[in-house]
Amino acid sequence: MRLVFVLTVVAVAAVLAGPSGVWAAEAGASGGWVGPFAVIAAGIGMAIASGLCALGQGRATASAVDAMARQPGAAGRIQTAMIIGLALIESLALYVFVIAAILLFVQPVK
Repeated sequence: MRLVFVLTVVAVAAVLAGPSGVWAAEAGASGGWVGPFAVIAAGIGMAIASGLCALGQGRATASAVDAMARQPGAAGRIQTAMIIGLALIESLALYVFVIAAILLFVQPVK
């Protein structure tokens, strides 16, 4: 499985890096490639972060509910720990959102 991932990354890098020398040689090119790739990177990053945050929050909540069902006396402490954990998990999505906003607005699409 790891070999397939490595080969996929190498193939994508070769496809993206290969023609750049030809396009750089054009004299009248006014647009850059940073803008479109910034939009793609922001979208993919936000999608991955949101999906993984949702999975993490679901697992954390399920584990906390299971723990509360097993130990009803410790429900208050478990709930407090769960809320702190959920806040830290959600902060990942907020950090990615800030980075995505920086990518989109610092280098706008032309």
